[in-house]
Amino acid sequence: MPILVAPSRPFDVEVDVLIIGGGACGLTAALSAFDTGATPLVLERWSSCMGSSAMSLGALCAAGTQEQDAHGVEDSAAIFLADIMAKTGGKANPLIARTVAEQSGIALDWLAQQHGIVFELDLGWRPAFGHSRQRLHAVKERTGADMMTRLINGCEAKGIDILTDAHVTDLFATEDGAVAGVRMRRPDASIEDIGCKTLVLATCGFGGNREMVADYIPTMKTARYFGWEPNQGDAIVWGQALGAAVADMDAYQGLGLLADPQGIDVNPKLLIEGGIQINSLGQRFSNELDDVSGQGARLIAQPEGYGWVIYDERIHQIALGFPQYQTLKELGALKVADGVAQLAQVIGVDRVQLKSTLDIVTGLQTVGGTDEFGRVFDKTPLTGPLYALRVTGAIFHTQGGLVIDAEARVMRPDGSRLANLFAGGGAARGISGSGPSGYLPGAGLCSAVTLGYLAGQSAGRLSRQ
Repeated sequence: MPILVAPSRPFDVEVDVLIIGGGACGLTAALSAFDTGATPLVLERWSSCMGSSAMSLGALCAAGTQEQDAHGVEDSAAIFLADIMAKTGGKANPLIARTVAEQSGIALDWLAQQHGIVFELDLGWRPAFGHSRQRLHAVKERTGADMMTRLINGCEAKGIDILTDAHVTDLFATEDGAVAGVRMRRPDASIEDIGCKTLVLATCGFGGNREMVADYIPTMKTARYFGWEPNQGDAIVWGQALGAAVADMDAYQGLGLLADPQGIDVNPKLLIEGGIQINSLGQRFSNELDDVSGQGARLIAQPEGYGWVIYDERIHQIALGFPQYQTLKELGALKVADGVAQLAQVIGVDRVQLKSTLDIVTGLQTVGGTDEFGRVFDKTPLTGPLYALRVTGAIFHTQGGLVIDAEARVMRPDGSRLANLFAGGGAARGISGSGPSGYLPGAGLCSAVTLGYLAGQSAGRLSRQ
């Protein structure tokens, strides 16, 4: 049982806001709690604060930001909410969807104004995959690792303590479910107990726990996991042990663009700019722009479970600005050919089938036509030389979790709130509804930053009462 009876004596060390997890959610929560006047402490089980946040492309969606205003992008919480509900088929929880839509822009502007952590509007991301507006934001370097570096530096600038190599194993709680503290194990096997007035769970989801994936997302139980292995679902286990409710547990962000075998995510802009995706037989099998997350399961279901992204020199030049793409280039993952016949030979697909596929696509691109899958093509045909990247499907991180309210307070099944427990990011229910297809690009980091902001703010204020 991960819940221990709270000791009658005081803890040797006690903080106002204790945060478990040093990813984007946890560090944002720490900054937010600090701004309320509370004393936060972040516990990270790994030797550094990186996790799934650092592995991502570092892009998050947000509406009504000053960056959007500066570039003349008309967006609002209402438009963002409508996109969320449309993408999820109305399955996203209305309260959480509305809360994230309304607070996402506020959270990004706050990070920039109060802590100098600026997320720029990515003008290269045209509206796609369910977004009706340009609302993808990223730090200047356009990587998740650089985003994490900026958040870490922001915490250090405020004197916020981050304790790494701190593996929390148990929570201390009273009979009514109020959290009193945590027990953590250090690398030398020593045990330390820390007390707290409020606790924020920011440990991401359960993508690294194969048993939980098999239980909640059986269709992906054998899929490759492209995420942080320590994401074992600890927050969900602790929350349920305290009586918390969970929801949308089959929701996840899938990837149909994981470079194989390099294990590096390929930027979806290759498809947005006009690239296509084929299976090992040389056939297209979907609308590549309608379901960035569900494409992972689609690809896994294809013969041999892999495929190719096909694009041209124009798109290649655009992609050279992406750090991950540069790495793939250096690793020799890019296949290039002067024409269809050579490309078919290089990637090992049937020449006749590949030519037929590309002829159809070129015809659609020439007139701006719509294909059998519903994809509307721009009038920009692919021209040689042609490029190909081998990709497979994977699960990146889960989107279901603990049920929370608009203040990121963890809830019981009867709708009552746990006394002092908060959650955000992958530890909490997100805005993707159920399954993979409700996921919007940037929604994972959006939930991490926005709910981290709300959780830290709420926990900080409660701890000061």
